[in-house]
Amino acid sequence: MVPPPITRDPSPGVLRGLLHGAYDLLWLAALAAGAPYFVLRGVFDRSFARMAAQRLVIDAPLPRRTRRRILIHGVSVGEVKGSAPLVRLLAEQEPDTEIVISATTETGLEVARQVFPTRPILRFPIDLSWCVERFLARVQPDLVVLVELEIWPNFLRLCNRRSVPVAVVNGRITERSFRRYHRFRSTLPQFTRISLFCVQLEEYAQRFRDLGGARERVVVTGNMKADGLFREPTPERTRKVEELRGLLGVRSGRLTIVAGSTHAPEEGWFVEACLSAVPGARLVVVPRHPPRAPEVRRELAALGIEPQMLTELRRGESVDLERPLVVDTIGELEALYALADIVFVGGSLIAHGGQNMLEPAAQGCAVVWGPHVHNFRQEAALLESAGACRRVADRAELARVLRELAADAGERRRMAVAAREAVALQKGATKLTLEALRGRCR
Repeated sequence: MVPPPITRDPSPGVLRGLLHGAYDLLWLAALAAGAPYFVLRGVFDRSFARMAAQRLVIDAPLPRRTRRRILIHGVSVGEVKGSAPLVRLLAEQEPDTEIVISATTETGLEVARQVFPTRPILRFPIDLSWCVERFLARVQPDLVVLVELEIWPNFLRLCNRRSVPVAVVNGRITERSFRRYHRFRSTLPQFTRISLFCVQLEEYAQRFRDLGGARERVVVTGNMKADGLFREPTPERTRKVEELRGLLGVRSGRLTIVAGSTHAPEEGWFVEACLSAVPGARLVVVPRHPPRAPEVRRELAALGIEPQMLTELRRGESVDLERPLVVDTIGELEALYALADIVFVGGSLIAHGGQNMLEPAAQGCAVVWGPHVHNFRQEAALLESAGACRRVADRAELARVLRELAADAGERRRMAVAAREAVALQKGATKLTLEALRGRCR
């Protein structure tokens, strides 16, 4: 039996109210303690002041809702990009529905503006009841869709009280997050308040059930990100790829190796490995967080390697193919993967847990990563079973593998074909997700 959406508070009562009141007091205490710093920084940093005002919902409301409205929220870049297939399918099949996008981080908002240029984009509020109330009154959603997992106690409770169903899509929960949530499952944030969990695989489904998601509310739909990786090339995207090709001096006969979504100190390790193993390659480093680019530049300079910056090339600096390029802008990674022969996926040589390796795989790249990919275990296993990637134990092995791949064009081509085919077989999750939303959250 398909359960109805949750449109009332499933946990009313004085004790629950006191718990949320105590939670609000913790937020107020934290804000009060940090107020001198916040005010001082806001005086000298207008972008910080704007961010704080947005998170406190001190700004003008959206126009009043005149048709069905869905809020789709992704905390940062990966979740925002992951929501794109669902937004596109919703727009095609339900053109009378208004879609509002929210994100938490600055980079998430910037990517949202690039990916969804015609849609309202908002910053998600802090989870203080007053702020959440203002935010929900501003958006007036008929349905809230949370991408992957971004749940806050007051937000869930106030959605319930406003009769707004909440769904998690493309759901995933790591073992570490599961243990943390499980410790507090009877208090906050209350998974019983969520109407539907559309999750990537059965392993995640069982974790959501163990946290309180009723069995009949948890559905395995697959990974929507695979649907977003195969699209017809648009003139804008083609122009961007060709612009970067010219700026970077990418040319046939010279390998292009990209390190995508790197974390400190991977940039230095990657560049040193490449210079020793593939000295003639065109090297491109894309930090996971672009504001780190000046720090990356200093770290490479300390190693005796003076990189160029993408913004400097765009301002007219002559390209030097012998110097690594550090990308200090947002929204370039997909186009850079389209130019790459080999991609190293960052966050994997350190215990961060990796980054999304399906993106370079779908672009037909030979993909390499380190030992730490626990945050993308399903994606890594998919590509490994297809023979579409190489996993290395450390930076010494990274240099060896890069040398081997650089010398074997046939192996690179075989890995590229296997990677694209493996990702293509994962398509279809978005359609299943939309069907579940329609059937369970109306």
